[in-house]
Amino acid sequence: MLEARDAPEPSTRAAWTPSYSANKHSLTPAPIPREWILEGEPLARNRRIAGSTDGLGSTYMWDCTAGRFNWFYGVDETIYLLEGSITVVDCTGQVNHVRAGDTFFFPKGTRFEWTVPTYVRKISFIHVPISRKLRFAMRMSGAVMGLLRGKRATAPRDSSPTSEPLLRGSGRSSGARRLRR
Repeated sequence: MLEARDAPEPSTRAAWTPSYSANKHSLTPAPIPREWILEGEPLARNRRIAGSTDGLGSTYMWDCTAGRFNWFYGVDETIYLLEGSITVVDCTGQVNHVRAGDTFFFPKGTRFEWTVPTYVRKISFIHVPISRKLRFAMRMSGAVMGLLRGKRATAPRDSSPTSEPLLRGSGRSSGARRLRR
């Protein structure tokens, strides 16, 4: 992640939207890498809200001014738009319009082109996925530990998402998952 000192000064007109200027959520600069930016001068900020005890999950609030840029996902990310709207296009050309109140899933290993018309604010639920083999080993370890403690071994079933996520409400499938209100 880039440091706050690398953030450009808000020089674009879109940076001075009322929501961005107010910063009532105490967000700190989180610059988009310059090589990812395709158009405009988008300014992004974020703040970590919570993290899981195992370190594999976290929740952030993030906002951004107008611009068009690529975003490369090294983790699974589910977003809930609080304010504004975006258009995201995956590597196959599938276009999705996401607005305030919508939820959208970005799988690890994907790239999406984002277009932010004016301003967007979202909550991001970040999850670092682990392999099926490691999940299996963890379940077996839990079962063995339960036996050693004298408890009945009942390992939970794998509840990972399907390999072909769906865009709910649209009947289309994509590399992402969107749930409407």
